[in-house]
Amino acid sequence: MYGQQFRDRGEAGRLLARELERFRGPDTVVLGVPRGGVIVAAEAARALCAPLDVIIARKIGAPSQPELAIGAVVSGGQRLLDEPAIRYLRVRPEYIDQETRHQLEEIERRLQLYRGDRPPVDVRGKTVIVVDDGIATGYTMRAALVGLRNQGAGRIVVAVPVAPPSTCEELRRLADEVVCLRTPEPFLAVGAWYEDFEQTTDEEVQQLLRETSACAR
Repeated sequence: MYGQQFRDRGEAGRLLARELERFRGPDTVVLGVPRGGVIVAAEAARALCAPLDVIIARKIGAPSQPELAIGAVVSGGQRLLDEPAIRYLRVRPEYIDQETRHQLEEIERRLQLYRGDRPPVDVRGKTVIVVDDGIATGYTMRAALVGLRNQGAGRIVVAVPVAPPSTCEELRRLADEVVCLRTPEPFLAVGAWYEDFEQTTDEEVQQLLRETSACAR
């Protein structure tokens, strides 16, 4: 429907925004996952004239295998743990607590970097659209959704340009709706579905949050 690849994150965001038009309203907010997801989210926020903010979840990696997720944590301290993996790897609770604290510190550092003096967008009772530039396993996204539920979000919509079908099905258990433009199999990697997948900078994220928040006011 939307071609084999997206030209870049901006095009993906504009195409995604068309599918999100039905969520337009005064109680809708858009949260982007830094860094690349914020570019996609900004296009949706502009189209809906909705406030834009960031949401950050961090993976808790296994001992000696940091790329292997045994859990994830989101700002506010909510954790999502892979209990079978933790038992199989015999990961000690002290390690998990230590890694949780470390990742929360990194989350808070990044939030301060991106938001500056601006307060976080209030999600209580709102329709919250969570946007990334693509999702592979969805583990950190699931942690973000759990965190939003605990913050009192009214309706949660996950919106991404591309993700595997199995990941979308898993996310539907936690979100009220999942909007995904492409669900290819085999999936390969998020970057494979973009012609231009250049790394996004912190400065770009900061600028988009300033500009798009001003648009929504």
